[in-house]
Amino acid sequence: MSEELKPVYQKPFLSYVEQIALLKGRGLSFQDEERALKILERVSYYRLGSYWHSFLENKQNKKFKENTSFDSAFEIYKFDMNLRKIIIAEIEKIEVAFRSKMAHILSLSNGSFWLEKRDLFSKSCEYKSLISKVKEEIKRSDERLIVSFKKEYSNDIPPTFMLLEITSFGTLSKLYKNLKSSKEKQEIASFFGLFDKAFESWLYSLVYVRNVCAHYARLWNRKMRIIPVHPGTHKNQWLNNRQIPNNRMYFILSMLIYLLNIINPKHSFKQKLSALFSKYSSIDKAAMGFPTNWQEEPLWKPLDAGH
Repeated sequence: MSEELKPVYQKPFLSYVEQIALLKGRGLSFQDEERALKILERVSYYRLGSYWHSFLENKQNKKFKENTSFDSAFEIYKFDMNLRKIIIAEIEKIEVAFRSKMAHILSLSNGSFWLEKRDLFSKSCEYKSLISKVKEEIKRSDERLIVSFKKEYSNDIPPTFMLLEITSFGTLSKLYKNLKSSKEKQEIASFFGLFDKAFESWLYSLVYVRNVCAHYARLWNRKMRIIPVHPGTHKNQWLNNRQIPNNRMYFILSMLIYLLNIINPKHSFKQKLSALFSKYSSIDKAAMGFPTNWQEEPLWKPLDAGH
């Protein structure tokens, strides 16, 4: 539709009671309207709307499928909220391990101030932008190690192994991507069982997923805008089924398991997911990209095959 043909938004804002009436008129059932009203007060119609959207039979007139209840949509919302909490905690572990490995390997090879060595990076314009972001993060930081360094030394920029502790995950992933191809860059990726190009892609994707979680956005059936690549040749157990879509949650969860298996083989991520699937047994895993035989994948064992 061209800009000239688009209508101006003129819909009136509805009260909670009017919102419930509208939903009922579209075929959504309510077991307890008073409870639903309280949920709308603290969550909002438009946030929940992204969850009941999957129950629409007709997307044009927004009519719901028969026997669709408000509680069904709210169950998915609660599942998604808990899924985000689990995922962001596991991404933190991967991010911390990445910071540690990147700082150690590159500082050993190129000295404590390797971030200031322009020749280590491939794109000049992007490098300047990243350095500018890092300097802004230094100014804003009240971390003890940065504050102490500023008091004791005259350097404009602290050693890189310090800086990587305050640099945002997004900036950190861009720094890695902008590194020239080198044995050090591949050594970092190899620690995580990947080649550098695949690792770049996975980092970028994890930053995106982390941001979705941090902003409390819908995650469970999202089609990812930032799409990770299939890892190709790898050192550790990956999925046997190479036909799965790489823009859905199943692929992201498999990525997390793969990386956590390296960082801490005794991690409990799969057990946490199993418990979550058990608690919300009505969740449609196919909408998350799970194939029918996902329980048979060695990467996913020993998840309870019943879930």
